[in-house]
Amino acid sequence: MKPDRSSIGSRPGYQGRLAWLGALTIGTMILAACGAGDGASSVASGAAKAQSATPQDTNQPYTDQVAYSQNANDSLDISQVNEGAAIMHYQWSSGSTTVNYTTTTGHLTASDANGNPEASMSYVAYTAPSTNGQPRPVTFFYNGGPGSSSIWLRLGSFAPTRVATPDPLMTNWPNFPLVNNAQSLIDTTDMVFIDPPGTGLSEAISPNTNQSYWGCDQDVNVMRDFIRRYLAANNITNSPIYLYGESYGTPRTDMLALSLESAGVPLTGIVLQSAILNYFADSTEATAVMQSTAGLALATDTLTGYFPGYAEVAMYFNQVSPAPASQAQYAQQMANFVTKNYSGFQNYSQSWTMSQIGDPNGLGSSKLPSATTLRSWESGSSLTYQALKGYFSTTPFQTTLLPGTTIGRYDGRVSLPNSDSRLQSDGDPSDILLSQPFTTTLQTQMPNYLGYSAPNATFMPLNDAIIGSWDFSHNGQQLPDTIPDLLGALQLNPQLKVLSVNGYHDLATPFFNTEKQLARLQTVPNLNPNLQVTFYPGGHMTYLDDGARPQLKADLVNYFGGTPIQSALTLSTLPAAWADESPAGTPTLTAQSTR
Repeated sequence: MKPDRSSIGSRPGYQGRLAWLGALTIGTMILAACGAGDGASSVASGAAKAQSATPQDTNQPYTDQVAYSQNANDSLDISQVNEGAAIMHYQWSSGSTTVNYTTTTGHLTASDANGNPEASMSYVAYTAPSTNGQPRPVTFFYNGGPGSSSIWLRLGSFAPTRVATPDPLMTNWPNFPLVNNAQSLIDTTDMVFIDPPGTGLSEAISPNTNQSYWGCDQDVNVMRDFIRRYLAANNITNSPIYLYGESYGTPRTDMLALSLESAGVPLTGIVLQSAILNYFADSTEATAVMQSTAGLALATDTLTGYFPGYAEVAMYFNQVSPAPASQAQYAQQMANFVTKNYSGFQNYSQSWTMSQIGDPNGLGSSKLPSATTLRSWESGSSLTYQALKGYFSTTPFQTTLLPGTTIGRYDGRVSLPNSDSRLQSDGDPSDILLSQPFTTTLQTQMPNYLGYSAPNATFMPLNDAIIGSWDFSHNGQQLPDTIPDLLGALQLNPQLKVLSVNGYHDLATPFFNTEKQLARLQTVPNLNPNLQVTFYPGGHMTYLDDGARPQLKADLVNYFGGTPIQSALTLSTLPAAWADESPAGTPTLTAQSTR
């Protein structure tokens, strides 16, 4: 889920959640499902057994003897590289629908256009036979970080089994069972979960090293080449191809879509889950990564972009009066409020940014609105004075909305009293909610459900070394602004379907920031993309919410099927981009430097 504040530049990959875990040895662990804490292994294995649909002798477990390393300067000799995989067969059911599916767990070799091997990349695929004589869609999933494996999407979202969290509650923590996932997408698309080099069990091939791929452009190239290899190895180059990226995986998706289209691999669609599409437009990220006040250029956009999400969290905690009719209605009210007060917010935005990254005096004395000003905002925002004061504070708002309580970054509804001992090692309650339960199931499931074991290797859920070494430069700038990449992909493929998925309570990649970045596409004449933007209760991982997940599944089925999502915003109905943002075809700082 989260990188902590000391590595804030990586935070959009909520996956930083595993900083305290380090690496997990997998001689007896599963690289594909997730689960519970103590006593949960029997539940997890029971879920897998209940799904078994074929005689066990048709399964093909695999023991991989390679000693994979995720250290920065390490690599595999070509003689060690193999494409072995475990193949297991199961059955998934939901309502009247039953699907026989196969899991494939192992490695494929990414090679460049000249056939030079780049990396041996670990993956887990869930596939099923076509029922209509047409090629099934295939969707490639990955998390972010940068530096995360794909276990969070794989174990929490749309695979045939999932970890049943009580999100946003801590009930029975950490004993969350592995269950049949009634909202799996296995009835709609094949799914391939990818671990980038230096994560999971993926390793570079000599003369490259793992660190060779620790950068925006380098990462995109090797991910592109893995996808090309998977399509060729499975003879599915004619299948509809989708990308599904979460958090840092969303700028990766914009860049990867353009790279694949440019390489002659046409995509059908992309899904942007909990997006950060322009690092410059989040001044908390930009300032931390750039380590200079240049990152504050769009600080007012950042303050206003976070505010509606914070207000939705405040509503959850009864800090809004009168209570709005719906989350969607309140989101619109807050969009109107911050737009009206944008010029006033400019007075406080730089101090606010420094406060959120833990450096309130980085610009000298902090400048905060007076009590009179806060009171004047109560009626327009419907927020209580306490909630307004908590946002405009010299300390991060995760600790000021509810005095004595810390709320989550990845899901603002998750909270713990400051006295809770778990906060001493992880300051984000929404991270605590998931880290131990997910990794416990990871340890118990690999050899049983996926049939894969690697007794000489160590699985890396999150590689903290990547965060500090990542080359964020892209398109001639210090940080990635990937709206131009998205535009480039749309211009190469005007039929490309784009779906943006957002959680109302996500305080890591707020939904209003995403709306404002996608709205930059409005500046392009005659552009009419198939763009849909949807919103759900929940945080960064909206699919964890039991209320949101069925609606998200239904919307994704419509998306894959080409049916418009009734409640979605489109490009024309998005709020206009901020006036200080660059047009879609122009990277952010390039535009600013010409003004």
